[in-house]
Amino acid sequence: MSELKLKILDLLKEDARRSAELIATMVGAAQAEVEAAIAELEADHIIVKYATVVNWSKVDDKVTALIEVQITPERVHGFDAIAERIYLYPEVKSVYLMSGAYDLLVEIEGRTLKEVASFVSNKLSSIDRVLSTKTHFILKKYKQDGIIFEEHEEDHRLLISP
Repeated sequence: MSELKLKILDLLKEDARRSAELIATMVGAAQAEVEAAIAELEADHIIVKYATVVNWSKVDDKVTALIEVQITPERVHGFDAIAERIYLYPEVKSVYLMSGAYDLLVEIEGRTLKEVASFVSNKLSSIDRVLSTKTHFILKKYKQDGIIFEEHEEDHRLLISP
């Protein structure tokens, strides 16, 4: 991949609202060249989506859980067919194939703890080849996708020295 495209990806990852004109200025290229590079990145599905990072704790109280899933892979399709079956559920936000003690890491969102528990027990655990699950609830997000959600407050106490 060209150096220009890598720079464009870094700048768009940092702020997807940057215009081609601004990016061109930042990387020292022509606007038409930047627009063509972005169009190629989109056509090649390297840029898949432009997204906004939202601090949901300030909007509503969604429940997010990370679920470790141990599975027996299928003979022909390995982990892929089971991962696909899982990621097609609308509650599922992310699915990752992992190394280590478990095979898949599944991130889901629900309105309540009960809704998440119902998903795990009724949908996820009942899938053939799912051996076990371990659910971890996210209590607070400090940082996501490089964005710090809460600014560090300055300590305004007076310094006392002996």
